[in-house]
Amino acid sequence: MNITLCGSIKFFEKMQEIETELKKLGHNVFMPIKAAGVDYWSDDNTGRIEAKKKFDLISEHMNKIDGSDAILVANFTKGDIENYIGANTFIEIGFAHYRKKKIYFLNPLPDQKYILDEILTVEPIIINNDLKKII
Repeated sequence: MNITLCGSIKFFEKMQEIETELKKLGHNVFMPIKAAGVDYWSDDNTGRIEAKKKFDLISEHMNKIDGSDAILVANFTKGDIENYIGANTFIEIGFAHYRKKKIYFLNPLPDQKYILDEILTVEPIIINNDLKKII
């Protein structure tokens, strides 16, 4: 299966581990791009914003989703939000739904009131960290 990984770029290293495991299971994996030289943990968003615009990272990732059979949302705890879903990931989920892709979540859904109803509407498949459930 062709799978695009989605999630906060702050978890890029964890996504690389998932990529390795998915490839071992025979999947083709498309990863988000982590722009070189950008401090993704900085409180100043300027570098991230400029990289997204300069390299058209949002469109690039949407193209990967469009060419996939499914997305896997790598939702990890960030700060005090368990299984966090950020704004870009939320956009990607909506796009995947629109393009009729399967939507997998690595971990249970977050308790983020402003998006929980919308996520439930797209009927995600929760795999509870078991990559073998991606079929």
